[in-house]
Amino acid sequence: MIDSSLSSLGVKVALAASSDENHPPENIIDGNPDTFWMSTGMFPQEFIIRFAEPTKIAVVTMDCYNVKCLKIEKNTSDNASHFESVAEKEFEHTEGLLQSNSISLNGTSATHLRFIITSGYDHFVSVHRVGVES
Repeated sequence: MIDSSLSSLGVKVALAASSDENHPPENIIDGNPDTFWMSTGMFPQEFIIRFAEPTKIAVVTMDCYNVKCLKIEKNTSDNASHFESVAEKEFEHTEGLLQSNSISLNGTSATHLRFIITSGYDHFVSVHRVGVES
């Protein structure tokens, strides 16, 4: 199942490394491709999403601009403290176009996913949507 709005499933943004009042982190999960979260420069940048209950995840999709390298980590406890790496991906540069990437998580179960943007193609990156397929 793919949901265009993770927020409708009770998913919350638990943490974001930076925030711009015009482009808040909650835009990542609202399902609207016209809204986005924007970093405030420097790397790494990260955000953590929290599921309402443990969730099996086959694929994560991410629509973004200027992201070069991304790491995804998972956590299976109620608190977001101990994470283990589940995926790493280098994104192709798409000058002026939205980057759309699918990342296989092979049916892993998680209560939190941490997305760490380790580098970008510019000083600022934006994340427009994160989706999950179970």
